[in-house]
Amino acid sequence: MTSLTREARLLDLFATLADTLTDDYDVVDLLQTLVESCKELLHTDDAGILLADADGDLELIASTSEATQLVEVIQLAAEDGPCIQCYRTGKPVSVVDIAASHEWPAFRSSAAAHGFAAIDAIPMRLRNSTIGTLNLLRSEPGAPLAEDLTAAQALADVATIGILHERTVREAETLSQQLQTALNSRVTIEQAKGVVSFTAGVPVDQAFTLIRRYSRAHGLRLSDVCARIVRRDLSITAADV
Repeated sequence: MTSLTREARLLDLFATLADTLTDDYDVVDLLQTLVESCKELLHTDDAGILLADADGDLELIASTSEATQLVEVIQLAAEDGPCIQCYRTGKPVSVVDIAASHEWPAFRSSAAAHGFAAIDAIPMRLRNSTIGTLNLLRSEPGAPLAEDLTAAQALADVATIGILHERTVREAETLSQQLQTALNSRVTIEQAKGVVSFTAGVPVDQAFTLIRRYSRAHGLRLSDVCARIVRRDLSITAADV
């Protein structure tokens, strides 16, 4: 990918995120687009997003692979790790060599088991309030590119504004409802992935790809398609997309 193409595609992504300020949108699909674009446009192998629920507890809301999900879940279970630290402090956390780190033993073990050697956790924040983290995982140790961190933080900031939908963080009830809706949708999505994986006989990652392609091909919201799959009102196979 040339630098010009990369720059153009980053600008297109910013435009997509900015559209959420005025348009009706699917929070989960928006954040899934964000992590997939980070994987494609930044120097990272996988990406994930953690969001806080109404009680301030982090939950996984989007990821680019099952391996990413498992690494994130380990941090949530241990209540410790670079992503947890990033959320608590509201500051970026970069680990250039996970294996050489002396912190977060549960995270280090899980990351190594799934082939990750470095991670950058980017806060999703507005003013002084942090609502989650954008996490970039790499298979090789080493410092991230400065321009990648700058782009990732800018993307996280725009996505945060989109989630809050032009409302201030002090409007806690509206914010909690928006985030809880996203978290509830994610549960349904995980169930739908399992259903399609079983019925279509494909891996879970591929099942999610089929679901997203179907929703976009038919102009439907991702969460609505997943709900229909879980209710058995809709069956998706590779032939449908």
